Amino acid sequence: MSGEKKKWVGSSYKRKEDMRLLTGRGTFMDDILLPNMKHAAILRSPYAHAKILDVDISEALKAPGVIGVVTGEDVKKASKPYPCGVTIPTKYYTCAVDKVRFVGEPVAVVVADNRYLAEDALDLIEVDYDPLEAVVDIEKAIEPDAPVLHENIGSNIYNHRFFKYGTDWDTLCQEADEVVKWKFNFPKYAGSPIETYGVIASYSSFENSYVVYNNYQGPFVNHALTAMALGIPENKMRWIIPTDIGGGFGTKTGIYPYCALMSIVAKKTGVTVKWIEDRREHLLASATCTDRVTYIEAAVRKDGKILGLKDKAMDTTGGYIRPPEPGCAYRSTGNHTGAYDIRNLDREVYIVATNKGLTAPLRGYGCQELYFSTERITDMAAAKLGIDPAEIRFKNFVQPEQMPYTTATGGYYDVGNYPAAFQKCLDIVEYDKMREYQKKARAEGRLVGIGLASVVDPSVTNIAYVAIGKTIEERKNERDKSGSGEAAIVKVDPLGGITVICSTNPQGQGHETVISQIIADEFGVHPDEVVVDSVLDSSDRLYSITTGSFSSRFASSGTTAIVRASRQCIEKAKKIAAHLMKIKVEDVVMEEGKFFAKDKPEKAIKLRHIAGAAHWNQYDLPEGIDAGLFGTSLWTMPTSRPPDGKDRVNSSNTYGFVAEAIVVEVDQETGEITFLKWASVHDAGTILNPQIVRGQVLGSIVQAIGGSMYEEQAYDEHGQCLTASFADYLCPTAMEMPKVDVDHFESPSVLTALGSKGAGEGSSMSVPPAIGNAIADALAPLGVVVDELPLSPSKIWHMIDEAKAKTN
Repeated sequence: MSGEKKKWVGSSYKRKEDMRLLTGRGTFMDDILLPNMKHAAILRSPYAHAKILDVDISEALKAPGVIGVVTGEDVKKASKPYPCGVTIPTKYYTCAVDKVRFVGEPVAVVVADNRYLAEDALDLIEVDYDPLEAVVDIEKAIEPDAPVLHENIGSNIYNHRFFKYGTDWDTLCQEADEVVKWKFNFPKYAGSPIETYGVIASYSSFENSYVVYNNYQGPFVNHALTAMALGIPENKMRWIIPTDIGGGFGTKTGIYPYCALMSIVAKKTGVTVKWIEDRREHLLASATCTDRVTYIEAAVRKDGKILGLKDKAMDTTGGYIRPPEPGCAYRSTGNHTGAYDIRNLDREVYIVATNKGLTAPLRGYGCQELYFSTERITDMAAAKLGIDPAEIRFKNFVQPEQMPYTTATGGYYDVGNYPAAFQKCLDIVEYDKMREYQKKARAEGRLVGIGLASVVDPSVTNIAYVAIGKTIEERKNERDKSGSGEAAIVKVDPLGGITVICSTNPQGQGHETVISQIIADEFGVHPDEVVVDSVLDSSDRLYSITTGSFSSRFASSGTTAIVRASRQCIEKAKKIAAHLMKIKVEDVVMEEGKFFAKDKPEKAIKLRHIAGAAHWNQYDLPEGIDAGLFGTSLWTMPTSRPPDGKDRVNSSNTYGFVAEAIVVEVDQETGEITFLKWASVHDAGTILNPQIVRGQVLGSIVQAIGGSMYEEQAYDEHGQCLTASFADYLCPTAMEMPKVDVDHFESPSVLTALGSKGAGEGSSMSVPPAIGNAIADALAPLGVVVDELPLSPSKIWHMIDEAKAKTN
């Protein structure tokens, strides 16, 4: 199917969404106004770790306009702790019930006539805290004498696992010429979408049911988690997602506790409750990526061949571990060795409790942390061996003739030509010329560096990865979990209009446009004739728990479901056309919205006439054909399987490739970085809309620049967040965005209907190590080692200053 020539797919057709958005006619979460709606404000903990001795709400209840107040005790009575993917889960409620474990944790909720009155009433709540010692350093948190956050666990180790793939490590080291090792630190940073969390909840006492509006783009798993916490059947909770979502980037995965909390508040107060998170709340207490400490070793031969890797990764999920954690550690299992043919891996994983804010999947979902260590150690191995960083990558790439390739950890790479795509990136950045430029610059005393990264971009996660957090023995006692299902309904109305109902509700990716292009090609119509229903209501959608817009799912699984539903609809139309034209079905040909007799093109019938017959003349339909004209698909990748008995799992379903080549100059006096050249090449299979994909790539680049150079959710030793406003938490702006040459290398996937793979997250994985490698290369003459992010000008200046002090 992927090889068919398309008229609309592959063109940069203008986004259909933009006119609505640019003229201010979008419908975002805060635009929703319901009758008699009241407003909520949340009292949050000022302590990182403290027992809650008492919460006195008496004065708050007397405040003007206050409807009611909900505390942790109310939450404990009305809900259950959330389940989790580890053996000993924390007791995580939507509101603190015994003690607080991070600054910003909800302690109470006030509902009032408006947000101002609710905020005023928060000041009248008296909370008696007994402060406890906090721990924020990951490695200190696992020491025996560290303050324990969760008494039911008895330590701060949520999860600890060992993995061995291939040859024993000690044996491998004996075969190697060098073993290169280092420790790397990856920062905790936020998604910072333009639109923060938003929830509106109401409760019907007659039906014991809820209606919840929220702005998360992958709502169905959250729907189930919230219903489980509230102890109700899922069909007693209707979820509605607005037409427009102002960004998500994975951060909004963490919205479900607030959906449950506001549902509890709505039930107790008997009113419809609206809560919109402010920016301080979002930075303080929503969700970020995990920060990670990695100890990594690479066993290499003198010719540059990497024989194997050994790493110990320590992640913190903050004060609690909650679904989908420990996903940040295990989502990348299938692609842990990246684009390289490495058959041996020893891995140790710690998931650790600290008194920090909570984590969630963030654009790149665990791969930026992984690749920062693996790509940095690759460059360090090249330096140790005296090999060019590009040469060592060419030496280790999985070759095109090895495709389909199964990694040592179970990932299934269906297609790709990594050496060719990487070479294209080197050609665009003029790599050899830049190396000559670097030599001249160094002779002049200037610090110029070239950074490379070559990574596999996994998309369409297989939910089986979560099970890797448990041992093989523990999994034997549980039901298998796997899947990546995506749903679509394509229907033709009685007058021939085509409507697509899907559940991929986007957060700005242009799904409406791309869907229209796909349908236009399938039915032979113009994209403007297609209507896409994007207001998601869980009560009227076809879906599985994995359905939604996350993990770059749309380009692969979403489009395949749409194509399959379209072709099902077309096949039904062909049967009706054959019946009406009194010919065989195999003799029917469809083109430009018409159905022809194969040998008699003058004998034709339009799609609208077939639809008319299906709707208006049901008696005359062919035998066995139902009335109406529609197709449905709830499709899952055939490669989505549970983990096997050796801890191997295909943790994602399509695997693209990204190559970054970055040339920088570092100012020795200020630590400022200037980007001189930048090439970014992506193999995302078939490119559905080049202009939209380019926007996605640039978006992932600028977000990664933030995490690499500016952004960090920083804490002091007492667990106080130091970056809870944009005055302290620095996001890159248009001024910091360099010129990037973006190009593509197309290896169409054989697993998807159109050959497409994910693209919107790739550079968020490859840019952090590429920037790290570029700055490390620039500072190499000074003897500086780059082993942590973000690389802010201040940090770089101190690194240079310390290096100069050592030589003087």
